[in-house]
Amino acid sequence: MDGAAETERLVRRGLHSSVISIASNFFLAVCKCLAGVVGHSFALVADGIESLSDVFSSSVVYYGLRVAIKPPDKEHPYGHGKAEPVAAAAVSLAMALAASGIAIEAIVLIRTPHPLPRSYTLAVLLVVFGIKMLLTRYVSSVAHNIDSTAVRGDAWHHFSDGITSLFAFVGISVALWTKDYRADDWAALCAAPVILFSAWRQIRTPLDEILDTAPPPEIEKHIREVAGAVPGVVGLEKCFVRKVGFRYYVDLHVVVHGDLTVRSGHAISHRVEDSVLDQVSRVAKVLVHIEPEEMLLNPSHSDM
Repeated sequence: MDGAAETERLVRRGLHSSVISIASNFFLAVCKCLAGVVGHSFALVADGIESLSDVFSSSVVYYGLRVAIKPPDKEHPYGHGKAEPVAAAAVSLAMALAASGIAIEAIVLIRTPHPLPRSYTLAVLLVVFGIKMLLTRYVSSVAHNIDSTAVRGDAWHHFSDGITSLFAFVGISVALWTKDYRADDWAALCAAPVILFSAWRQIRTPLDEILDTAPPPEIEKHIREVAGAVPGVVGLEKCFVRKVGFRYYVDLHVVVHGDLTVRSGHAISHRVEDSVLDQVSRVAKVLVHIEPEEMLLNPSHSDM
C-alpha cells in the first residue's frame, strides 16, 4: 500500500470515529439536559452542556480530517496536514470554554436556592458514564492506531465528559443524602477544573506539531538506520523530521566519499530517498543533501 492510500485509510478510520462521536454526543446531550431540567439537577445539565460542546469538537475533528487529506496545491505545497493539529487545538479550547461556563453557572446556582435533584437522575448518570468510558476506549484506540492528534483530543473530550458525569453522580448522591441542594452545584464546580486541566494537557501536542517540534526519537532512529544502510553512504550528519498531519517530512544530510562525481552523489541521494520512502511508514517526502566526507573533519563549512 503506497503512502497516499495508507493516509486515506487512516483518515477514513478517523472520520468514522468522529461520526460516531457526533451522533452519540448529540443523543447523550439531549437526554442529559432534559433529565437535568426535569430532575432539578444542574450537575446533570452541566454534563449535558459539556456533551453539546463535544458535538462541536467532534464536528471540528471531522472537518479537520477532511481538510488534512487534501493533496498539495500551489498555495499549500506541503499539503493541508496542519489542519489536523489545528482541529485538535480547537477541541482543547472548546473544552476550556465549557469548563469556564460550567464553573460560572455553578457559582451562581450555589447562591440561589432551588429544589433537590430527583433520584432517577443517578441512573441516567450511571448509564452515561458507562457509555462515555466505552467511547473513550474506542476513540483512543483509533487515535493510537492512526496517530491522530485531533482524534486523540476527541477521546480526551469523551473522558472529560465521563468525569463530569462521575462528579455529578457524587454530587447528586450527597444532595439526596444530606438534603442540601448545593451539593449538586458544588459537584459541577469541582468538575470544571478537571476539564480545564484535561484541556491544557491535550493542547500541548497539537501546538508541538504546529510548531514543528521533533517527533518521537524512534522515528528518527529508524530513518537513520535505513539511510545509513544504503551503499555509498559513509554517514549521516543531520536528520530533521517533522509531522504534517498523518505523514512525516524528512531532511537528511548524507555524507559520501568526497571524490565521487556529481552524478554518483546524485544517484546515492535518490537511493537514500527511495529506501526511506519504501521502508519507513508514513513518510511523505525526503529531501537529501549530499555532504563530502571531508566536511566531517571541518564541520564549520557543512552549512555553507
